[in-house]
Amino acid sequence: MNPPSEYQAYVDDEGRLVFHPEVAARYGLRPGARIRLDDGANGLRLRPPITHLAKVYVEATNRCNLECLTCIRNVWGGPLGQMDMTTFARVIDGLRGFSPPPTLFFGGFGEPLAHPNIVEMVTQAKALGAPVELITNGTLLTREMSRHLIIAGLDMLWVSLDSSTPESYADVRLGAVLPEVLANLSYFRDARGPDPYVATPRIGIAFVAMRRNITDLPSVLRLGERLGATRFLVMNVLPYTREMCQEVLHPHVLTSLVYSPSRYRLELPKIDVSQITRRPLYEVMRSGLTTTLAGGNLAEANDRCPFIERGATAIAWNGSVSPCLPLLHSHVSYLYEQERASRGYAVGTVTERDLHELWNAPEYVAFRERVQAFDFSPCTACGSCNLSEANEEDCYGNRFPTCRGCLWAQGLIQCP
Repeated sequence: MNPPSEYQAYVDDEGRLVFHPEVAARYGLRPGARIRLDDGANGLRLRPPITHLAKVYVEATNRCNLECLTCIRNVWGGPLGQMDMTTFARVIDGLRGFSPPPTLFFGGFGEPLAHPNIVEMVTQAKALGAPVELITNGTLLTREMSRHLIIAGLDMLWVSLDSSTPESYADVRLGAVLPEVLANLSYFRDARGPDPYVATPRIGIAFVAMRRNITDLPSVLRLGERLGATRFLVMNVLPYTREMCQEVLHPHVLTSLVYSPSRYRLELPKIDVSQITRRPLYEVMRSGLTTTLAGGNLAEANDRCPFIERGATAIAWNGSVSPCLPLLHSHVSYLYEQERASRGYAVGTVTERDLHELWNAPEYVAFRERVQAFDFSPCTACGSCNLSEANEEDCYGNRFPTCRGCLWAQGLIQCP
């Protein structure tokens, strides 16, 4: 059973804030843990301690059966491979040192269902008592695979779905046939049970937004609901080629004061978006004022690494451990149509050191503290010097790896 989303805490006679034991376990609130507090518009926010491991991304393989326009593989020269079961056993052994066990998410830069032992991997992870999620392009989600994943105990299946029509879908995901993907997902929905709010595995849809497909988003949401999806995640495209720079939908977001902390604020209530309000709201959002919507501050998405905030780490197919998915492999992307080299960064490998030991290593803890503080130069809002062309160093004196050019930390790219 999932724990409730709201809890109560109380202050005891000695002035100490006391949490429910389930809350303390869920968020790693152990004796001695250091917790960062944020003073928000509607109250005080407690950010989980960086010592708490809550999610592990496992790249079962970086191979894929498709050639998508949006993929890093178009410019990637790194070696291809798949995690052997000996390495995966090291991952499982390392997870035994964490209580409660973190969520295991099978994803990365490949298609997890292309791994011949993916069902066994899910089974072993579930045997630990860990929640297990997986993302797929849906082409290999055959009836047999669906039955095996359901029996293995998979908790959440994410499917990448970037269009609702065969023509526009094939335009992005080369080699994929949308009717086949939809048929696979329909069988999965029916095999796991009819009620989307009760049946497991739950289904989520991941949509990569671009100029060529953003008009398809409403129909993708409707299609996803018919397919039993209860969660939808929209992310901006990250250009890995100069040509893909023409597809981005955020040319002004990174420098807009709407999404930046400022003394000049606009507080909007809930309001219908209609023919009457659409134009005024559009103009208001371009006013240059830091904006809150129904108490939610849009500027809070800035300078926050989602991987650090979630207590996540990432393990590549070869066993190397990185703080996040973007640092899993070296690659090139584009920021303001300027090529930017991102060198991969690993804190160690599970084949040489225990995962629990790696997670608590002083150098890795110090890195997470540095990223949470996020005292990096403003490369995404500036980009005017050659230091922004790589993640080696920045003009504040930070050394590799630097994170201010990362679009995940600015709320533009999201991962399940």
